[in-house]
Amino acid sequence: MRGRCRHRVSVIRRARLATCAPRNGYDARVSELVRTLITDRGDAGQRVDLVIRRHLPDVTRASRTKVQLWIEEGRVTINGAVVRRVAARTAAGDSVEVTLPEAARQAPVLPEEGVLDCLYEDDELLVVNKPAGIVSHPTFRHPGGSLLNLLLWHAKVWPDGQRPSLVGRLDKLTSGLVVVAKSTAVHARLQRILSSSRSEKRYLAVAYGPMADTRTDIALSLTRDPLDRRRVIATKGDGLQSLTHVERLRQSADVACPVVLACCRLATGRMHQIRVHMAARGWPLIGDPKYGEPRWTPLSPSPIRELLETFPRQALHAWKVSFAHPSSGARVEVTAPPPADLRHLLDVCQLTLPDESAVGAPQASAER
Repeated sequence: MRGRCRHRVSVIRRARLATCAPRNGYDARVSELVRTLITDRGDAGQRVDLVIRRHLPDVTRASRTKVQLWIEEGRVTINGAVVRRVAARTAAGDSVEVTLPEAARQAPVLPEEGVLDCLYEDDELLVVNKPAGIVSHPTFRHPGGSLLNLLLWHAKVWPDGQRPSLVGRLDKLTSGLVVVAKSTAVHARLQRILSSSRSEKRYLAVAYGPMADTRTDIALSLTRDPLDRRRVIATKGDGLQSLTHVERLRQSADVACPVVLACCRLATGRMHQIRVHMAARGWPLIGDPKYGEPRWTPLSPSPIRELLETFPRQALHAWKVSFAHPSSGARVEVTAPPPADLRHLLDVCQLTLPDESAVGAPQASAER
């Protein structure tokens, strides 16, 4: 089924959910002490720590560092044999058991009331438009109200054996497209496709300028800030190699505070990549609470100064995604129109979206 579908889920009482979890949710009656995972073809040859993280999306404390610690402590077995090497590889059909420490056990992720903006859906995957302000997965600070909670309600009518799994995620304050698989096998195939040249994802970013060149590439390695692990910093030495292709679409004529509308295309997908790369090159995103700058200060009191000063989030939107379908190979292309807050920002800054055909070079469609 293609096309746009907007669903409003009905109210559910949490007391009932605690005793009778939905068929496609994470069942509260299953033991949270030992989790058994059966690997699929997508896990063949993969490191066991990555496999565990992929199969435990409901365990929000299963960070890569934590999972590696569990392996070193002997909490993980493959086919009954304890493994203590994080680089141990799995094969399709392996039985992986993880004994969760007390701190990692938590209530299951449950369906919740909300609106799911579904822009594309078929039997294997869907693409949804996440609004700014909600997290992709439940976290310690945000145990409910996530995109995954909404997807679990939407999935209650899916066939047995299917459940939603996000292929990539967006920051809480970033809006736009998220690809969702309906099974672990499709998730594995989509991960490979979306990290390859068979896919393309474009973001709209509104940043402080000026930006002299129409097109530029930002190739800076990224690493965690040693003083604040929640931040990322750009380096020319150590860190993960990262590349962002940037195209200037529009630029305001205000010399005191130039604003630029850019299209950013990711060649790699690192945490906070666009936000850090743009800031490192002197183009911090408007409203960015971590990496932004108050460049509106030279402006005299005006509607544009007030909006730039108070814009409540980073002005970043996952705009377009294009990829080869994991089964048919047909091209899937989805566009999420900019939300109202971003459109208002563009209007006040007198910036307009160009004709879509003029943005970048379109990627050729795959044939069936």
